[in-house]
Amino acid sequence: MNWQAPWIKPAAEMDSRAPMFKKTFRADKPLTSATLRMTGLGVYEAEINGQRVSQDVLCPGWTAYKHRLQVQTYDVTALLRAENTLTVLLGKGWYRSPLLCWQDGTIQKELMACPAGITAELTLRYTDGTLSTLLTDESWLVSESPVRFSELYDGEIYDATFIPAEATPAVVFDGPTDTLIPQEGAPIREQERVHAARIFTTPKGETVVDFGQELTGFLEVQLAARAGDVVDVSFAEVLDRDGNFYNDNYRGAKCQYHYTCREGQQRYKTHLTYYGFRYLRVNSFPGEVTKDAFTGIAVHSDMKRTGHIASSEPMLNQLFSNIIWGQKSNFVDVPTDCPQRDERLGWTGDAQVFARTACTNFDAETFFSKWLRDLAADQHEDGFVGAVIPDVWTHVGDRGNSGCAWGDAATIVPWEVYRAYGNVEMLRRQFPSMCKWVDYIGKVSEQPPLWTGGWQWGDWLGLDSPAGSYKGASRDEFLATAFYARSTALVIRAGKVLGEDVSAYEALYQRIVAAFRAAFPEYQTQTECVLAAHFRLAENPQNAADQLACMVRKAGVKLQTGFIGTPYILHVLSDYGYTDLAYELLLRREYPSWLYPITKGATTIWEHWDGIMPDGGFWSRDMNSFNHYSYGAVADWLYGVAAGIQTAEDAPGYARVRIAPHPTTRLDWLEASIDTRHGLVSCKWTRTANGYRFDIVTPVEAEIALPGMAQVLPAGSYVFHVDD
Repeated sequence: MNWQAPWIKPAAEMDSRAPMFKKTFRADKPLTSATLRMTGLGVYEAEINGQRVSQDVLCPGWTAYKHRLQVQTYDVTALLRAENTLTVLLGKGWYRSPLLCWQDGTIQKELMACPAGITAELTLRYTDGTLSTLLTDESWLVSESPVRFSELYDGEIYDATFIPAEATPAVVFDGPTDTLIPQEGAPIREQERVHAARIFTTPKGETVVDFGQELTGFLEVQLAARAGDVVDVSFAEVLDRDGNFYNDNYRGAKCQYHYTCREGQQRYKTHLTYYGFRYLRVNSFPGEVTKDAFTGIAVHSDMKRTGHIASSEPMLNQLFSNIIWGQKSNFVDVPTDCPQRDERLGWTGDAQVFARTACTNFDAETFFSKWLRDLAADQHEDGFVGAVIPDVWTHVGDRGNSGCAWGDAATIVPWEVYRAYGNVEMLRRQFPSMCKWVDYIGKVSEQPPLWTGGWQWGDWLGLDSPAGSYKGASRDEFLATAFYARSTALVIRAGKVLGEDVSAYEALYQRIVAAFRAAFPEYQTQTECVLAAHFRLAENPQNAADQLACMVRKAGVKLQTGFIGTPYILHVLSDYGYTDLAYELLLRREYPSWLYPITKGATTIWEHWDGIMPDGGFWSRDMNSFNHYSYGAVADWLYGVAAGIQTAEDAPGYARVRIAPHPTTRLDWLEASIDTRHGLVSCKWTRTANGYRFDIVTPVEAEIALPGMAQVLPAGSYVFHVDD
């Protein structure tokens, strides 16, 4: 974009202290409009005359900074008067965070070396037709601020009594201009306010606040205090088996919240960082600790809620609530794996397995569209896609941290977003990236058209993992070749939508499938059966599904799958005649299962099936998030199979729908609804004395398939009764 405003920074480096930039100006003629455009190297909070310029927080968000840095535009007309002061508080944010270097982080090390800088342009349009423009330059002043420490993962230290020394002129420097782009992502905003549910004393004698819900966001305190009093708290997701405060799983993230009070009644909330938490340990607080003193503020990308599920089973309803909160907690400008520890990266594997569910729960089109642009920007010339996007790990020539099901986000996520919203232009924009990924696999495989060799994450955290391994027992080359076929098939489907010649990919797909069948005539794990059937790679998918059902029963009706197999296992069972077994798995309460964490008090989705083990101990300290959305992909089965709501394959975006619910005697009723681009689609089934009642609403033509009947009906509301 055309950008004229210089970049400015403090004259001296402030390290982790947050600088405050300030500009005073006059607007002493009647205004037609006032528009502020700005961005920063870090995260900023801008005010005019003490009022925030927007509800947006953590601006400018997180993009592939080497290629793309968003510029925000604000209408600030209503905030101006004759004499004005514009202030900008700037923290390190993602751009300059050292903790993103916990892998190799070559790229991030380059970014964090950048100074604390902003660039801004304020345009004033007057009613007399004149115009004036105020740009960042040496006339701006910079001082230290009450934010004495700001870091994305290590938290915030704020001193309300701090009086800065005299401000000094800003310094102009050569900041990025060719990477500047208009805002593309959904803005990050404050959402629900969660009040403290209880305060208690632990067996260790510590005072702990429980919000009753794990969330991601800010903490607000309000209290009356003397100048110099301190509020200091620590954050946690869970308690240990004895009921004591526990946050060892935050690893190196300090997550500080240290507030030095001013005199009198006051309110303070986080400015430039965020936390993932359910519990607070109160380390220091003036006076009595009360519930009214603490409020959690959920923060996530601003997305409209579109999907709802409810049933007669309270634990299933809690599971769905956990899925929703897991998505809200981790959709903070990028689809992070977890919101609390020293990680919070945009893992591609997590994003692709959850994409369909994400686009049903919320209108995530803008969110994913922006993230996919970052994926394409960070994709290497040879087609390599890193394991995290933005890719803060990989440097040129490095191919050690991606693999199947992770890099395949390049094909799967665009297709799922297209399927949910019917946005052909988004698919067209991403199509070159999709092709480059498939082409890359062919270049790096040691035995094409199989995908062999190189690093693979495997069926990550599979329950059949060998001792001492995070990877499930499924064979790397089996999984990789299956996803090679899957991505090639999606390139073919996308190409046909776009009118592209995909004949070469069609021939490639046939070769991959033939090679797969020759190399893998037998399946050794649940996940291998799942992929062979779900991706239709087996010569006889029914046989693969039959084998899966036998394996599940032999294991005691237990999952043995990890990140790769779990999203599809219920689909395979229900697609091939084992719907009752799918419900058994879904509604199982003992470990391992989707409902087991709820028996341990979970309010979000866990990273591990046994994050808290049956005996109350923890799976581990080093990699044990209790807010990790991937396994929440099961909601897709609830929407699309249990309630039976699906977009027609040839009519993406629910332009036409198929409603084919699968009721069960294990539930009295179940209902789901999706607020689509064409209106609300809903289906509820209820068990009756003689069978089932189905209440269906569709805003578009629908193929309705119920037990013993199938017909195509126009938009409308319908009630059907089907006997057993």
